[in-house]
Amino acid sequence: MQRNTATYMAANGRHADAPCRFVFCLVPQFSLASFTNAIEVLRLANRSAGREIYTWETCVAFENTEAIRSSCGLLVTVGGFQPELTRDDTLIVCGGENIRQAINKPMLNWIRREARRNIQLGALCTGAHVLALAGLLDGKRATVHWENQDSFEEEFPDVELSQSVFCIDGKRITAAGGTASIDLVLKLVATDHGTDLANEVADQLIYTSIRTDRDTQRLSTPTRIGVRHPKLSQVIKMMEANLEEPISPNALADYVAMSTRQLERLFRRYLDRSPKRYYMELRLQKARNLLLQTDMSVINVALACGFSSPSHFSKCYRQRYDTTPYRERGAHAAAPH
Repeated sequence: MQRNTATYMAANGRHADAPCRFVFCLVPQFSLASFTNAIEVLRLANRSAGREIYTWETCVAFENTEAIRSSCGLLVTVGGFQPELTRDDTLIVCGGENIRQAINKPMLNWIRREARRNIQLGALCTGAHVLALAGLLDGKRATVHWENQDSFEEEFPDVELSQSVFCIDGKRITAAGGTASIDLVLKLVATDHGTDLANEVADQLIYTSIRTDRDTQRLSTPTRIGVRHPKLSQVIKMMEANLEEPISPNALADYVAMSTRQLERLFRRYLDRSPKRYYMELRLQKARNLLLQTDMSVINVALACGFSSPSHFSKCYRQRYDTTPYRERGAHAAAPH
């Protein structure tokens, strides 16, 4: 149902003609695509509306910083340091790579202080880590880029993590990154000014399919693996959902009403590997994400990925990645960010 713009804004303490202000806090190695996609929607909304209904600016949470380097290497000039916000503003943290190295205590204190003003707080890509560390997503539904979901779920169990492209839970808004920023901001435009304006903006962007908060981030399993075999897809989904406590090949075969030998032939035919090896690769990929994105001990990483023995975990990891879990983490920590 479309809302009347004047009625909606009046109910939220804003004059109907007053533009909504977005403040984007950029952190080092932020995702340029997530950031610019969000701003483009706001810009085109102004253009299509024929007046300034949105304003935006950039800021940083670090003193003496005039520009921030994005993950692709481009420098973006910022507008200021920790600006004063009002309750009508929206503050959005733009994350990207190596988010843990980009967070510091002054940043968290500032965001907590602004949250007490009851402003709308958002995050793009891994910016959700900042809000979660500040304790501002506890008990809230939120999302983060699929590559960071394993580590996020381990680190922030009080957050209701979703695999959707974006989430809106009260005053908290999060988007998974990339083009998901378009979907999130189009939703905000539709809420503020109606779906007709949002659709017009999507047309300007040549964005032919607007996703909702019910759409998931990743391609379907058949599309992702390049195989459209229903039973194979079912088994892989079951594997992906049970990495901490792996299911035996016999149980997987029973799940799709096949014999273990038939399941083996199915994997060999379509994926050129056994079910056991494919399952192991999924678990080791999760382990690598946890090693690089969290401070979990190697033993706890092993347990979270279904390995009861650290020595067995290390052996399997070395066979897959030609290095040990300890060396992997050490090399990542020593690399320049």
